[in-house]
Amino acid sequence: MKKYFYSVVLVLVVTAVSCQNNNEKKKDKESKAPEAVQVAFQTKYPGENDPDWHLDAHGNYEANFKKKGEKYRADFNPDGTWVETENSIKKKNLPTSIKDKIEKEYSEYEITEVERVDHATKGVFYDVEFKQKGKNKDVMFTEDGTVIQ
Repeated sequence: MKKYFYSVVLVLVVTAVSCQNNNEKKKDKESKAPEAVQVAFQTKYPGENDPDWHLDAHGNYEANFKKKGEKYRADFNPDGTWVETENSIKKKNLPTSIKDKIEKEYSEYEITEVERVDHATKGVFYDVEFKQKGKNKDVMFTEDGTVIQ
């Protein structure tokens, strides 16, 4: 009976250790970007030496870092191609043309988040998240107040 008990305990311990190792490997993979991504980040943001890396749902690597006290998130494809960089801004820092457009066409919505986005193919735009009766709605604006898709 003791032999059976010790065998069961041994199996449980081995299983627990194996699961722990798998979780650590997954966490390491998500917390470190490939060298190509790290080189691309350093090229784009020289002097930013300690970003927090995360793997997003699309398989891109996200670098979270601060620049002059502001929080940024830069996204890179696994091959190191830069996708976009976002940083949160205050509504008062939106360009006047966007604030005017919001006042005219989106005044019934509550603003929950505002980001300035620098995108590889779309250029610079502002992503404004609105909330109305529990639903979130993202609207992207160019600097002149034009809505883009």
